[in-house]
Amino acid sequence: MTKEQKFYKALRDVFIGAEIEGEGGFINLMRIKSNYYRKIESLLQGDIEEAIKKYPSSFRDELFDKLYSFFSRYFTESGSIYFNSTPFHNNIYEKVYTDEKDVILFWKTQMLYYVKTDRIFRSMPVSFDGLKFFFDASKTETKKANEKRSVIFELNRISEDGTVVFNVKYSEKGTKTKTDEILKAIKKKAIEITEEKLSKAFRTFEKQSEVDFFINKNAKAFLQEQFKLWSYQYFWDGAAEWSAERVNQLQTLKDIAFKIIDFVAQFEDELVKIWNKPKFIKNSNYVITLDRLPGLSFVKKILKHANINEQVKEWQELEMVDESFKTAGIIEKDLHGEKLSAKYEHLPVDTKYFKDLEPEIIEQFDHLDQMLDGRLIKSENYQALNTIMPKFREKVQMIYIDPPFNKEEEADYQYNIKYKDASWISLLENRLIISKQFLESRGSIYVKCDYNGDHFVRSILNTIYGTENFLSEIVWKRFTGTKSQFKHFSLITDIIFAFAKSDGWYYEQQFKPYTEEYLSWFKYEDKRGKFLLRNFYSPGDGPPREFFGKLIEPPEGTHWRLSQEKINRYIEEGRIILDEKGFPKLKNYLHEMKGTPYNNLLDDFHVVQGISQEFCDFPTQNPETLLKLFILSSSPENSLILDYFLGSGTSISVAHKLQRKWIGVEMGEHFWSVVLPRMKRVLFYDKGGVSKEIKEYKGGGFFKYYELEQYEEALAGCKYEDSDLFSVPGRSPYQEYVFMKDEKMLRALEIDYENNKVKVDLAKLYEGIDIPETLSNLTGKWIRRIKGSEVEFEDGTVINTADIDYKLIKPLIWWE
Repeated sequence: MTKEQKFYKALRDVFIGAEIEGEGGFINLMRIKSNYYRKIESLLQGDIEEAIKKYPSSFRDELFDKLYSFFSRYFTESGSIYFNSTPFHNNIYEKVYTDEKDVILFWKTQMLYYVKTDRIFRSMPVSFDGLKFFFDASKTETKKANEKRSVIFELNRISEDGTVVFNVKYSEKGTKTKTDEILKAIKKKAIEITEEKLSKAFRTFEKQSEVDFFINKNAKAFLQEQFKLWSYQYFWDGAAEWSAERVNQLQTLKDIAFKIIDFVAQFEDELVKIWNKPKFIKNSNYVITLDRLPGLSFVKKILKHANINEQVKEWQELEMVDESFKTAGIIEKDLHGEKLSAKYEHLPVDTKYFKDLEPEIIEQFDHLDQMLDGRLIKSENYQALNTIMPKFREKVQMIYIDPPFNKEEEADYQYNIKYKDASWISLLENRLIISKQFLESRGSIYVKCDYNGDHFVRSILNTIYGTENFLSEIVWKRFTGTKSQFKHFSLITDIIFAFAKSDGWYYEQQFKPYTEEYLSWFKYEDKRGKFLLRNFYSPGDGPPREFFGKLIEPPEGTHWRLSQEKINRYIEEGRIILDEKGFPKLKNYLHEMKGTPYNNLLDDFHVVQGISQEFCDFPTQNPETLLKLFILSSSPENSLILDYFLGSGTSISVAHKLQRKWIGVEMGEHFWSVVLPRMKRVLFYDKGGVSKEIKEYKGGGFFKYYELEQYEEALAGCKYEDSDLFSVPGRSPYQEYVFMKDEKMLRALEIDYENNKVKVDLAKLYEGIDIPETLSNLTGKWIRRIKGSEVEFEDGTVINTADIDYKLIKPLIWWE
């Protein structure tokens, strides 16, 4: 292969990435890039030939060799552009030292958005022991986000030559490979096979490479900077000997390289725009307890609805009612008339069963957004944070997150956990930066981690929030057992870092409940109650005080903590007495004591799997008592709590019980199987966790849950025309933005030329779009009321969702 051929192959690799089979948004874009590349390659070849024809033939080989040397360093299987095989990236370190900060964290993927880790599956044959298999990955849909999902295999056919052909899919909502059915079908064809051999074939296919997907935040600036560093290393030596021709040659090399960079970067820029575009709200529903419905008339409509049996079945599955339950018992009669039964008033109604009644129910609420207790969002969390940020900017009092750690051991976790350190840091940093904008000026954030990431987390938080806003490093003793996870000491703790947004942060001191031993010290009692006797002097010399007409010196080297005025008052109240030696003692009454303040070592909170009623069969679940401590100390009632690594939902469960508003974001399929059912139980009255400790919590509530359009869905839904490129006069064809002419999602618009109007039909993009919530997030305006097709916002703006101005939704469907 010539140097020229090697260069063009390397350029194709950088531009397109590895060949990927399957279906999905990312693959859609790879195919588009491939089409565009064929055009740019032809244009580039002509430009290079024109630029080098005046130089000796030796320069031709050098040019292609140098271009190959530079661009081949940025090939990655996922098509991501970042430090890969770049030995000179160390030079970038000099940029992180400043007069203000001696050392800050720097990592390989710092200039990137982390998207996901996914396998690049390719169709492949597998054969052993006389068995032949073929795995067809051509229709495999890539993961929409970074959720942990298993691969399943569906039997397609058995060929005449005995080859067993499988379709490869990702599991949806817990679906599994039907191994028994597959074995029976194969054996019917007289092929001798065991379950062990079938599993071996599956494992062989699944060993295909797993790669990280990133988007470069500014690919043009990154590649240009890298080229300058690279060319400096190669050409600076001997600069004094360069002739004018040599300088021109190097300038030609740079010009060509920068043309390529300009064009390559456009596709990365398009990904950035799609990654950061606001996303549509889909498939939204409300959960509301019967007592929060706007009157008994709506309760009766629910009870008479054709789908009431589906709702009752859910109540039974959630163990809120038993098999003998009758809906007639929900409404009782007494001397005053009809009323809700206290036993059933907190049964949660899910409007997914009553979609025809939902508009009528919702329109009864004035200040709808303010009436909601919380929001559950099914989404990859960066997409969710970026979408809802205009609506909730500086409205959150406290953030608590328990992100997945970059672990190595295999475990039944709901997330991908085998991150490279740099990937994990980018995942966390991308989301921590944007989430800071949600916090009120008095807000704070708690980030839980373990030994795999604590050193990174502290550095990231120091950079984002500033060392001056560091509050505490809290050590939580999470296990009482002695399972050894180190070669030396057993690992039984995690770390929670707490940072404030500013120095005016909200804090309420919390105290531990008394132990039996401590309570036993209160062995005296008078008419005021139980008390213990304590000394009241402190280190530091001080004068004597008068007690019962006598001056008494404090012990040597100490002073009385109370003034003479307070001593006299306490004597009069009977709070100071003299002990048997005639020394003053102060009565401390039990009912006046707050308790012992918590310190940064927390060893009082445990989840006992299989015993605690709060346990949700979730491997990384935190105890509710731990979250109660953080929420009470960092937020007042009715403030807003955010958790965007929601897990099993402990944080929002406790927030609801403590009369806080809440937002929870979760991307895993356990959103449906764990989180949503748990929050419905909380509304009914969850008997586990801290429920009995919070006297004010009796159950009841009103929240909304919905799905969000995902980055991969947006990519898959974009339409890119194979149109004529480079048609703007006077502009470099490499710098002309090739996506400016493309349709993207404009099929949602229909131009009515006769009436000079643009009609919007979002149903052409997705089913079940929640237009009011989408517009609320987009504009940052809170919803006051929804009535029919009209949504009124708190600022008085009214929008008819049946006749939307296309300019309003432009950021959602067409980005420049």
